[in-house]
Amino acid sequence: MTAPAAAGGPVPPRIVIIGAGIVGCSLADELTERGAREVTVLEQGPLHAPGGSTSHAPGLVFRTHLCRTLSNFAMYTVEKFSALTEDGRPCFDAVGGLEIATTEEQWAELHRKAGLAASWGIEGELVGARRCAELWPMLDTAKVLGGFHTPGDGLARALPAARAQTVRARARGARFLDRHTVTGIEQDAGRVTAVVTDRGTFPADIVVSAAGFWGPVIGAMAGVPVPLLPLAHQYAKTSVIAGPDGRRPVLRFQERDLYFREHVDDSADGTGRIGIGSYAHRPMPVDPAAVPAFDAAPVMPSSLPFTAEDFAPSWDDSRRLLPALDGARVEEGFNGVFSFTPDGMPLLGEAPGLHGFWLAEAVWVTHSAGVAKAVAEWLTEGRPATDVHACDIARFEEAQLSPAYVAERGQQQFAEVYDVVHPLQPLHRPRPLRVSPFHERQRELGAYFLEGAGWERPQWYEANAPLTDGIALPERDAWSARHWSPIAVAEARATRERVALYDMTPLKRLEVSGPGALDFLQCLTTNQLAKKPGSVTYTLLLDDAGGIRSDLTVARLAADRFQVGANSGMDLAHLTRHAPAGVQVRDITPGTCCIGVWGPRARDLVQPLTRTDFGHRAFGYFRAKQAYLGEVPVTALRLSYVGELGWELYTSADLGLRLWDTLWAAGQPYGVIAAGRGAFDSLRLEKGYRAWGQDMTTEHDPYEAGLGWAVRMDKGGFVGRAALEGRSADTVRRRLTCLTLDDPAAVVLGKEPVYVDGTPAGYVTSAAYGCAVGRTVAYAWLPARAAVPGTAVHIEYFGEKTAATVAAEPLFDPAMERIRS
Repeated sequence: MTAPAAAGGPVPPRIVIIGAGIVGCSLADELTERGAREVTVLEQGPLHAPGGSTSHAPGLVFRTHLCRTLSNFAMYTVEKFSALTEDGRPCFDAVGGLEIATTEEQWAELHRKAGLAASWGIEGELVGARRCAELWPMLDTAKVLGGFHTPGDGLARALPAARAQTVRARARGARFLDRHTVTGIEQDAGRVTAVVTDRGTFPADIVVSAAGFWGPVIGAMAGVPVPLLPLAHQYAKTSVIAGPDGRRPVLRFQERDLYFREHVDDSADGTGRIGIGSYAHRPMPVDPAAVPAFDAAPVMPSSLPFTAEDFAPSWDDSRRLLPALDGARVEEGFNGVFSFTPDGMPLLGEAPGLHGFWLAEAVWVTHSAGVAKAVAEWLTEGRPATDVHACDIARFEEAQLSPAYVAERGQQQFAEVYDVVHPLQPLHRPRPLRVSPFHERQRELGAYFLEGAGWERPQWYEANAPLTDGIALPERDAWSARHWSPIAVAEARATRERVALYDMTPLKRLEVSGPGALDFLQCLTTNQLAKKPGSVTYTLLLDDAGGIRSDLTVARLAADRFQVGANSGMDLAHLTRHAPAGVQVRDITPGTCCIGVWGPRARDLVQPLTRTDFGHRAFGYFRAKQAYLGEVPVTALRLSYVGELGWELYTSADLGLRLWDTLWAAGQPYGVIAAGRGAFDSLRLEKGYRAWGQDMTTEHDPYEAGLGWAVRMDKGGFVGRAALEGRSADTVRRRLTCLTLDDPAAVVLGKEPVYVDGTPAGYVTSAAYGCAVGRTVAYAWLPARAAVPGTAVHIEYFGEKTAATVAAEPLFDPAMERIRS
């Protein structure tokens, strides 16, 4: 699309931004730089210290994050603020960052973080205790094992940066109006029309809520849930001590949930104060609706009274780490309010169900300019250059938007903000939230559950433990052994040899129906869907620049009724937003369920249960049929994400348990098992199947991702087609590449840097042990020159480089003989 549906054109004529904190000011600057002129920023407090989180933010910027998107946002923030000045002083002080380890676990984590930095192109170095002491002389180096030094990190001067951007935006025509408290959001026919304040009404085509922890209050006015929990975070300053010089890096002591920065008076000589931030205390949730107005607040709305008793353990930890603090005292402090979401990520994008109402919420100073750039691109060009799916407000399911869920998960995010968190580690509460109809049977089989989108998803089943007998696997290190079991390998092997049942219920399912449904889907997707009812097609959703915004399986069940296998609520929001009159888009996931029956004995299991011919000639690959299995009506799609013969079998949720029991009983003569996501991921990587959001995003086009075969340039117009003109698999500069690790005992998990000729050249997207190839299989983005089968590369895992080789794909059944049998 050339612009969001509510924009009315490439640049919306009237944009109202709610909030003049660092995000609102940055967004006004980015929008006006791109040609928007009718931009109004409304602020309830005074400019330019309105009393929100920006007004008290300590400003530390560490760019390296597990999420590449957040790292990109932080890198842009550093770049932009370094070029901004106020009174001749840059708005970013590149003093660097230093994260230290005093335990072996944290030292290992810093090695992992150094790998992430290399993957994302951030300069960083693991250093020993002596170098840590040179960087921070106050450290008790007897306690320090080492550190991770990032010289490009440092301190953002948030208020000066806000002021500097305001000056630039005003010069381009933007209005900034303080002392305007928003009291309502007017809308008509599902579209915003104006923002109402205590000092007048402001017509608007686009409204962007950048209100910080007041976001839920603004959202409620618009009827939009904003899953954000304000929480207080303690920050204290010591009395004046000797030593600070203003040039030391920001220090993080994550094992005790602490960070430190210097505060130096320009007139002082070798003295200053140390600022200490703590996440070690109990969660302190704040009701945003009860926060006092600026003039009624003792200090400012976001600065709550310091609770010394909560800080006492952190003060003890600080003095032990920095003995120079023994003679100092906590001279001042406050409990500052910040925003936390259920998954710790920002809330960006147009709200589903209300055209023109956008969010730029739960954004810390670290990512502020990067977020503003992305949202401005989204509004003026139709897409951000950086993939933002992990931040899109539509990522949350309805069950994840309840105040109780947001409060529980938000507090857990606060408690774990500095913890060493495994990529697969689920949050503990509230669980279980969403379960498939097979949940009780899965528990009986000893399912080990992880979670996704609120769903309980079996990773493997303890009932299959005997299947590991005779399977010789290398011993895993403690990190890669978390949330993993050799049972998953046994389940993958059983799938290859016999037959297995997979719970596919959590996958998003949409129904698109009505006159014009075919034309609508044809316009949005890349592959040819104009086929007879009973066809199933793999296709892509692109944006205007040809980036992959999702991949879909589309089953044409009738002339004007399609079942769409999607990835998330973002696909639902996208299709709903663009559906023409007469076309209905409906989420059928909650009322349905799905079992994948896959393996060479799949037909032996299924055929005796039905009068419908499931033979290959009658029921070919990528076909759909309505049938009865026993007493259960099913929609059967002959698909296989694991590379084996089989079907996805859909029925209504009320009949799900009956379907499971029917299949389970029929499969006993064939050695049927239940298999989990661990086996699923292993098998799909051996087959070369991509996972959207993990292996490919809007930053990649179909040819780079190896999916050019799903693009039919001759079918007519579709979104993204013009951008793909002239591109092909032969013109790409990078490729999603299959790698196999040379050492059968070696392991990688994903996001590790890949080295070509000794230089970081890409990063791993997905990895799993492949039972058919007897080693770890990884997919990675690499330069096209290196993505040639036989090329030797190295992958860095916790500081150690392991050899790998580019392999031709798919690794398993390249002739498709098994899947088409």
